[in-house]
Amino acid sequence: MSINLLTNLVFPNFMSIISSNIKFLRKKKGLTQQQFADEIGIKRSLVGAYEEDRADPKYDLLKKIALYFEVSVDDFINETINEKWAPKPKGNPANLRVLSITVDKDENENIEMVPVKASAGYLNGYADPEYVSNLPKLYLPMFKQGTYRAFEIKGDSMLPLVSGTVIIGEYVENWADIKAGETYVVLSKNEGVVYKRIGNKYRDNKKLKLLSDNPAYEPYEIGGEDILEIWKAKAFLSTHLPMPTPEPSIENLTSMMAEMQKSISRLQSNN
Repeated sequence: MSINLLTNLVFPNFMSIISSNIKFLRKKKGLTQQQFADEIGIKRSLVGAYEEDRADPKYDLLKKIALYFEVSVDDFINETINEKWAPKPKGNPANLRVLSITVDKDENENIEMVPVKASAGYLNGYADPEYVSNLPKLYLPMFKQGTYRAFEIKGDSMLPLVSGTVIIGEYVENWADIKAGETYVVLSKNEGVVYKRIGNKYRDNKKLKLLSDNPAYEPYEIGGEDILEIWKAKAFLSTHLPMPTPEPSIENLTSMMAEMQKSISRLQSNN
């Protein structure tokens, strides 16, 4: 079932909202249909079809159009955008910038990689489409839904993941979705790019507690106004292969048995 048929059955005004939003935003930028088509990389006839509600853009193209107009996808498909419209806060008012992405020839989002040596530059260029387009790119077929980015980590604060491991993160648009106890890549003004376990849910005007898996590192807090991007860790790539677990020696087995016998004796005496 096409998105047009499905949405017309359930939300009859859905596509008319998108068509009117495209038309309004295009005119607001002072673009002809041909100029807008050239900007997005599609045929002019498609722009006309979208604006006249005769066809619907695929989801990946919807995201690209929303990004071009600096509007969230949610607002783009659900809100009538006109002169009186204003974007709604998404739970992280300090971070209202639109995410920069790139797509391949088939309109699939790339997974851009941020090496350690590019971390400082990413702090300044993360919202710059030209900068992001020049980052190395990965293709991982298991990650087709969502927006992903790869970050090379440094240091030993997240052992057993060693320095040089690449974390694949999924973009977190709404910080209220952050789950305590899970790991994320956090981009902040003061700390740059860090990979940490988050110790608490995000709340407006509250700080996030960042934890290292290596107990040698103290946890610390970071304010929402300092945070630029958050990416939920979904996978990692590493050249550091795990070593086999050594088999227990006779001495260790004997010691373990002795401790078990002591524990059993204590339980029996308590009963």
